[in-house]
Amino acid sequence: MSKVFTITEGLENLGALRTGGQGSVYKGRRMGPVLTAVKLLPTPIHSESEDDKNFRNFSNEVAKLQKVNEEPNPNVVKILSSGITESGSLPYIEMEYIEGPDLCELLQPPHEKIFMLKEAIRVADQLASALAHCHKVGVKHGDIKSNNVKYNIHTGNYVLLDFGLAIMSEEERRSSIRHAGAIEFMAPEQHDGAMYLQTDVYSYGIILYELLTGQVPFPLTGNGETGRNAIMLAHMEAPVPDLREARKKSLPDSWTTLKQTQELQVPQWLLDVIDKCLQKTPDARFKSGMELHEAIINGSLSADGRVSTAAIQAENERLAGMVKQYQQDELKKEQQLLALKHYANETGANFNEAKGIYERNNKLVFIPKKALTVIVLAGIIFAGLFLYAWFNVKQPGNVKAVYVNQADYFKPPFMARPYNYDSVMRVNRKIMAAKKAAANRAIKATVDSAIIKAKPIRKKRKKFLGIF
Repeated sequence: MSKVFTITEGLENLGALRTGGQGSVYKGRRMGPVLTAVKLLPTPIHSESEDDKNFRNFSNEVAKLQKVNEEPNPNVVKILSSGITESGSLPYIEMEYIEGPDLCELLQPPHEKIFMLKEAIRVADQLASALAHCHKVGVKHGDIKSNNVKYNIHTGNYVLLDFGLAIMSEEERRSSIRHAGAIEFMAPEQHDGAMYLQTDVYSYGIILYELLTGQVPFPLTGNGETGRNAIMLAHMEAPVPDLREARKKSLPDSWTTLKQTQELQVPQWLLDVIDKCLQKTPDARFKSGMELHEAIINGSLSADGRVSTAAIQAENERLAGMVKQYQQDELKKEQQLLALKHYANETGANFNEAKGIYERNNKLVFIPKKALTVIVLAGIIFAGLFLYAWFNVKQPGNVKAVYVNQADYFKPPFMARPYNYDSVMRVNRKIMAAKKAAANRAIKATVDSAIIKAKPIRKKRKKFLGIF
């Protein structure tokens, strides 16, 4: 992607991530593979001196914002640097680049259109922790919405982003909110350009409502001025639609009946927290992120908002079970390792320290027990047959020569006594020769008797003219 402009020396511009009326966010890169997100504000600063009102306001707000990183929080994006761009003279803040989807994307396909209760409570806890961290040092975010909260795929945490409104002056903030702000997440007092700690609390309540129902309580139907005014008027006067009914209508069809029934059981303490966050007047809400986070912690431990001894005991038992299971798994691993070492020693395997593995001795040949058993049995059978044949062979001196004649040979019993093979074969040859001679004589006699000497046939000659 080509460079649009130069941000500052040593910070490469990799193109826009998001643009809007409250400024643009660009993807940047420092030396090496380190990626950052750079927020550019729309109002230029022409002079970096205290006489310039815009520069003075920018410097004051950045000084407040830097307090956020004095004590790191895993749910708040890190502010890396700030300054004025080399081209355009636009103020910017450089933040940590968070890789992963935002809450708005997690509510779109292929994800479910609502969050499960367990995950929604997890988001509520982590986002309240981020607000408490910021409010503790006096920083008001002012632009809390679902696409300003990202899920960090590397840490598994939800992270609050984009402190662009936090470093704007009151006049810039009022103008930006009126024309380009996310009207669906704005508190009623923001219509007049005011921004309090309770303003962030109201936007927090809108996010929780959206996660549980799949949409904000007052959705924007058009981008025109009339539609924006109607939504702001609804924030100021209209009651918030019933959360349970809205969640019931948004339950995914892919969920089983049991799961739908379970997911409809929104804890009363969570409903009370959301209801208090969405009060029309700032004084009726939680006074700050710290008070909000405390309510979330207490509510998650007990159904009525007070710390439950039974809940703490159950959690302790769960953790003790996890520790016990971990110890058992480690014991099994050690036993398996010992067994492998013993087997390696028996088979003559050598441990290669450089590779950290056992290597087999190629000089040794290993045969399975079944194959070895078959080989041994075959050897025993072969040896037995060999010995049997050896001891049962008759020696030449024990053989008696018996000579038989023709008449005696054909009388039973034929094999009643020992005989000499050569003498028998001579008798056989004589018998066969005699049989063959007799057969030849019979054939010759038959052929001779069948031959009839033919007499010559004399033809009768016809007389010529009957005379001779």
